[in-house]
Amino acid sequence: MTPEEVGERLVALLTDDSPDAPPGEIVAGLSGGGPGHERAVVDVPVARWWETIGTAKHNGALGCDYFDWLSAVDELDEGFRVVAHIYSTRRRHALLLRTLVPRDNPVIESVVELFPGAAWHERETYEMFGITFARHPDLRPLLLPPGFEGHPLRKEFVLASRVAKAWPGAKEPGESEAGTAKRAPMRPPGVPDPNEWGPKAGQAPPASARPTRGGGAAPDRPARRTAADRPARGPAAERPARDAATERPAGGAALNRPADSAATERPAPDAASEPPAGGAALDRPADGAATERPARDATTERPVGGAATDRPAGGPAGDPAAEEGGA
Repeated sequence: MTPEEVGERLVALLTDDSPDAPPGEIVAGLSGGGPGHERAVVDVPVARWWETIGTAKHNGALGCDYFDWLSAVDELDEGFRVVAHIYSTRRRHALLLRTLVPRDNPVIESVVELFPGAAWHERETYEMFGITFARHPDLRPLLLPPGFEGHPLRKEFVLASRVAKAWPGAKEPGESEAGTAKRAPMRPPGVPDPNEWGPKAGQAPPASARPTRGGGAAPDRPARRTAADRPARGPAAERPARDAATERPAGGAALNRPADSAATERPAPDAASEPPAGGAALDRPADGAATERPARDATTERPVGGAATDRPAGGPAGDPAAEEGGA
């Protein structure tokens, strides 16, 4: 069945024209989510809450045998809207059931008999919104510590953590030991003024009359000097001229040498003792010629490429005539 058919089928099953039927209108609709993700939504009177969930579970055409979740929404003056989501594991469709509980008497019937897994969901809704589930077997807080006052998910619940308990840090951001004035702290939405709510209500002076941390009003800072108040600089003609003899030239070069002393030149090196370019050995003295190595014997000289020593000119290698002549 399509979501539209699921909603219409449940409305048809719940329609009762008898005079003893509970008052209230049953309306079917569709949730958001787009094609393939939308589901049937049925709004019922609070007096028919248990009957609606039981019908959706036991009717063969609907067969919603799986309980998904249950919660509530604070609708302010309208009351609390309790919402439950159930699913059919056989027919693969879901139902979103809603009812409106009055704010002055937030009581609704428990569905733990139909779905035992709803026990924890109803306990959480009870402590967070203050909605009582009649005939619940163990309606006690689930998440909050013992002795907690109020219901945190109600929209009138005061966010009093900064009022009832001091900030755990040694100092607020911006405060210092000097006692200088700081900007007024901003309270988040829902946090009241400590002078209006909490253990110090009516004891602290108004915010406008409260002293700063230094014990008094912040001292007035002197006004900054403007450009007109600053003394004008003298013109360039009034500045003393620098001494030309000691003035450093542009580029950070060394000071000029005196005119009467020329730069000391190094003596020219002796050509006979100066080594040649390339780091070669010193020239031999002119009166002694270099000792030459004796020339190699051409008959025993090894040719280029590491070949074997040349044989004598008597005949080529392997010539039998030459070998007989030699014999």
